[in-house]
Order: sequence, then C-alpha cells, then structure tokens
Amino acid sequence: MKSASLLLALGLTLSSASNAQDFSQVEIKTIPVAEGLHMLMGRGGNIAVLAGDDGVFLVDDQYAPLTEKILAAVHAIDEGPVRFLLNTHWHGDHTGGNENLGKAGVVIVAHENVRERMSVKQVIQARGIEVPASPPAALPILTFPTSITFHLNGVTTEAVHVAPAHTDGDSVVWFAERNVVHTGDTFFNGFYPFIDVGSGGSIDGVISAVDDVLARADDETKIIPGHGPLSNREELQTYREMLVTVRDRVRAALVAGKGADEILADKPTADLDAAWGGGFLKPEDFVRIVVSDLSR
Repeated sequence: MKSASLLLALGLTLSSASNAQDFSQVEIKTIPVAEGLHMLMGRGGNIAVLAGDDGVFLVDDQYAPLTEKILAAVHAIDEGPVRFLLNTHWHGDHTGGNENLGKAGVVIVAHENVRERMSVKQVIQARGIEVPASPPAALPILTFPTSITFHLNGVTTEAVHVAPAHTDGDSVVWFAERNVVHTGDTFFNGFYPFIDVGSGGSIDGVISAVDDVLARADDETKIIPGHGPLSNREELQTYREMLVTVRDRVRAALVAGKGADEILADKPTADLDAAWGGGFLKPEDFVRIVVSDLSR
C-alpha cells in the first residue's frame, strides 16, 4: 500500500490507476510569469503556456482527465489554437494529456528518448510498477537529439536535452526574451525530488542539470519548476546545496562500507527534513533512491 500510494502521488501511474484518481475537484491555477507567458498548476507537473499571434506553445500537459480544464485555462489566456506541445520527459504526470492533444492535431515534441520510452512498456524499478506503452496518438511526432528551437510569438524558445538527470530524456526549456526557464523535473521546488534511476536518472545528473541552469540564469530569471511554486535563481541554488549535501553524505557512508539499512538508520537528512521533507517523497524514500543510484 505504501508503494502504491507514493506512486500515485508521484504521478507515475498505470492508466488504470490514473483513471481511479478523482480529478473532479482539481482546479487549474494560472500564474502570470512574463509577457505572454503563464504557468498552470493543477495535479501533476507544472505547465508553461506561451501565447500570442502565432498560436499557443505548451510545455507538458499533466493527466488526460484534466485536458478539458487545462484547455479552458489556456483559452482564458488566449483563444488561439494550441500548435505545439513539448514534453520535458516521459512520466505520466507530464504526458498524460498527449493522446487528447495529439488527436486534436497538436504537434508533440520531445527528446528522442522520450518517444523511445513511451513507445514500449516501462518499469518504475524503484516500485516494481509496469507502465504500458502509450497509444500512437500520444507519442511525440517530432524528436531531437540535443536541442530544438522554436520561433513563436516573438520569443526564441529553446529546448535543451541535459545529461541523464531525473530520467535519460529530460529537457530544460528556455524562453530567451522573457528570461524564463522551465526545468522539468530536474527541479522540485521545496521538497525532495524523485529521481527515476531505472529510467537512467542520477543525482549527479540532476546536480549537473541544475548547474547548467544556474550558469545561464541571473537574479531576474523566473524559473518554472517541474513541481512546486514559481521560483528563482536563489531558490534553485538552495536546492542544489541540499542535493550536494545528501549525495556527499550518502557517498561517504557507502565508501565507509555501510549498507542501505545502516545508512537509513543514521538518518543522513535529519537536519534537512524540516525544510525538504514535507512533499510527497519522504526522507527515507529519497535516501533509498540516492543509495540505489550511488551503489551502481
């Protein structure tokens, strides 16, 4: 029961499990970010909406049952057509609406590993859960190996693939003229992140992805995290410090010959839990993930 409830919270669910969730009370909140650019929060990963005369560009789309609500929120911003959808990675809380939007003619774009993983059955190894292959309409029809640039609504929007971090298909999306970035799930703002080791993710990769954003961002940059409230460079730096601290403590324990149970018993995140342990991923689960990653 514990693993199932955590998985539901993470949004990494089977279609049947997703359908079992009650989405009727979910409200889509619209947060202005910059000129022509908004963030939508509902259930699942945060969505970016770039709107203007050239149509609407979306980053991620949460769950299928929320598509109607999401589109209503989008059309309240701009009544133009949704032309493009960029998936930051393959997980269902970021791609669940793909099939609905794909059938409506939206061009779905993602890193090539996203299509590869969505095309076949996946296993969330940390929980032993199988995720079936996505239907054809849900798959990205345009993929890229390193980066892709869109020129829409007076904004240069660049999706950049990062080294395996949250998964092996993560993209960070920069809206250059607006000084805004959507980090996907390389950044969970305010709580411990889920790292999908079975999908190629690693804590070193997450830190590297964060470093890439910090190197390009300035004090005025607005950061849309994969989960959590709209953020900034200072908060991302604090997140990085937490990741490095946990990684280094776990690595030192492993070098000292300690096993997973011993490391968990030592509570290596005890002084961090008040600040970071209030999310859906509990401290012991995060430590287990880091131990699993660094033990490979």
